[in-house]
Amino acid sequence: MKKKLCLPPINFVSGEIFLPGSKSISNRVLLLSALSSGTTILKNILYSDDVKYMLSALKKLGIVYKLTKQNTECQISGSLKKFIKQKNKILYLGNAGTAMRPLTAILSLNNKNIILTGDLQMQKRPINHLVDALRQGGVNIQYLKNINYPPIQITGNFIGGIIKVNGTISSQFLSSLLLMAPLAPKETNIFIKGNLVSKPYIDLTIKLIKKFGVKIKILKNYIHFQISGNQIYKTPKKYFIEGDATSATYFLAAAAIKGGTVTVHGLPKNSIQGDKNFYKVLKKMGANIRWENNSIICTRNFLTGITIDLNDMPDAAMTIAILGVFTDTPVKILNIYNWRVKETDRLKAMSTELKKIGAKVIEGKDFLYISRPKKIFSSEIETYNDHRIAMCFSLIALAEIKIIILNPQCVNKTFPKFFKKFSTLYQKKKIL
Repeated sequence: MKKKLCLPPINFVSGEIFLPGSKSISNRVLLLSALSSGTTILKNILYSDDVKYMLSALKKLGIVYKLTKQNTECQISGSLKKFIKQKNKILYLGNAGTAMRPLTAILSLNNKNIILTGDLQMQKRPINHLVDALRQGGVNIQYLKNINYPPIQITGNFIGGIIKVNGTISSQFLSSLLLMAPLAPKETNIFIKGNLVSKPYIDLTIKLIKKFGVKIKILKNYIHFQISGNQIYKTPKKYFIEGDATSATYFLAAAAIKGGTVTVHGLPKNSIQGDKNFYKVLKKMGANIRWENNSIICTRNFLTGITIDLNDMPDAAMTIAILGVFTDTPVKILNIYNWRVKETDRLKAMSTELKKIGAKVIEGKDFLYISRPKKIFSSEIETYNDHRIAMCFSLIALAEIKIIILNPQCVNKTFPKFFKKFSTLYQKKKIL
């Protein structure tokens, strides 16, 4: 029997939220630290399911680390030699794409007989574009169950060369290659086929790589990446992980819908995360936004619909879709095909659950149109074991109706304390 969480009707929100560390940054810097000689202290790390899978894999690969301060600080002793001497290992990575994809690339250097596997949902997430790219560099990778999907078996020996990779499905494929290529014996030149999705995540990856002392050349407007071989990652000694920009979207949206004012702490205006630009979309839709130091503040105003290409921030786009239930004119989200290859087929899932609460929805191959319903219905929301669907649909309670979230523990993937923090915005603050 599925667990359920009942959210009460909410008629006002106000308060302050302190963000957990970014998942995207946490798993990238964990891996970079593990590949760097010496000790790195990572502060404000996100201790969620995805990060636990990365830590578990690093431990099996011989990397030593220590978690302190309620698991928000990690001291990690890196060693590239331990990575390249591995063999006959099986790594289980759940549904953590930010662990599966980069480890597939890193373990393609010189390792022998490494098996990467995950849960049933991970086994439905395609990895063939990354595998095809690695094979071009001399890697032997075999599919162990279904062609194009994990589990996979890696026999290493990536040497570099000219690599062509499809950029239209997931930025994680390119990010994974960029993390690994500097360690190859020869220069690697990566050429992108098609339009590169989620480009801000590539910028994030390259900025973190630079922080660890390695250079990558971006040529021809993100079509060509040139990476010298035999580079060495160098620890920055200490690195502070900024708050998760995608997690901020739910609380800012709550303020825009039903505030009051909500202040979200831990996200700098110069954040390296692409989803920080969610605030620009909110402003266009009518919300009042201002920044103070490392905090962003949102106050309710009259919300109107928007037509917008959100290919650069597909996760935050899900929060925009929910706003369509509350705007006076339709919300039209374009160029989001890669929703279909996330934790679940998010286009289908969002369409199904939005219709359930009464919204008028048009679902296309790569777009979603949402129109405000005349009446919003109390419903049970199927989350498809997708953390972002659970968090997004919590906002429907702001229509002053009861919403039941099925399998609420799925938020543990990226934000274990989400529902507790969300409740602080409306408990004891209701307008009677």
